[in-house]
Amino acid sequence: MSIASISALRGLLLTLLLVLTGCQPAPPAQTRIQGKTMGTYYVVTLSDSYPGGESALKSDVERLLARMNKEISTYDPDSLISRFNQGPDHTPFVIPPAMAIIVQQGIDAGKLTDGKLDVTVGPLVNLWGFGPDKRPVKRPDDAAIAAARQKVGIDKLTLTPQGDHFLLEKAIPALYLDLSTLGEGAAADEIAALLKHKGINNYLVEVAGAVRSKGNNSKGSPWRVAIVEPSDQPGAFSDIVIPNGMALSTAGSYRNYYELDGQRYSHIIDPATGQPITHKLVSASIITPTALEADALDTALMVMGPAQAMAFATRHQLAAYLIIKTDQGFKAEFTPQFAPYLAKKKS
Repeated sequence: MSIASISALRGLLLTLLLVLTGCQPAPPAQTRIQGKTMGTYYVVTLSDSYPGGESALKSDVERLLARMNKEISTYDPDSLISRFNQGPDHTPFVIPPAMAIIVQQGIDAGKLTDGKLDVTVGPLVNLWGFGPDKRPVKRPDDAAIAAARQKVGIDKLTLTPQGDHFLLEKAIPALYLDLSTLGEGAAADEIAALLKHKGINNYLVEVAGAVRSKGNNSKGSPWRVAIVEPSDQPGAFSDIVIPNGMALSTAGSYRNYYELDGQRYSHIIDPATGQPITHKLVSASIITPTALEADALDTALMVMGPAQAMAFATRHQLAAYLIIKTDQGFKAEFTPQFAPYLAKKKS
């Protein structure tokens, strides 16, 4: 999953709560907080009481997200990741365990997907105007793309554990680490860990396209999440998912883009070509135990395209859900592993 603006998300995930029928005691009050982080939004909904109340929940979540931004935000010139990117090559750089988990997931997913996910793709992301730099006034030429590609490659990045911290090192000075595509999933996982630590057993956490949930909503029913159809119809969704404690992450080529000279450019860059994707896969959703893993894999599937993504998901027995644009509209395809999480539609 990648960091997108609130306006571009257009309600990627709509939280839908089941209404119980029959005579039941009044349900407990539900607590809900929301805010902005990482250039996008977050929403935390609890059907349990948080120690200290809503204000304490808001404070704890905001403090956690602020700490994460100081570690992995490329928009903050003083963050750890910015200092690493600005630093010299072949010089070990100390990072904390929480950041190392994100980096390691990026490296692992990059190897698993043969580089379709590449956390060093930052020079290309910036070249196309989806990073801290301004958007280009014209399309980057082939020479600029080729030059940026020379700065990309997870083989140029090394992560080494050392005691209670980790050492991050780059093989070339121009290597630019960008963890934005993993930030939403990592944040959802960390908020879920915070809630577990506080004894909360019923929650729904949404950080843009990444979702973590546990237990039931205030009506006593499992949490339900919609996979939104990437159409111009407000509130249109493709399917309803019941995560049942698993993590769900959705990436989409329509979430963050711009138009230049009549051409639409997506924020999802194919490291192999150095250019934004142009195929018909417009949304990919993954269910895994952690949102961080799902956030890594949904982006990789988006880079692959429809046929390759489905083949990869099938080969690795992933719970994957793809939305493909056709001449007749949008078509959804999913693996057998995803089917058990789909709410049954009324006939």
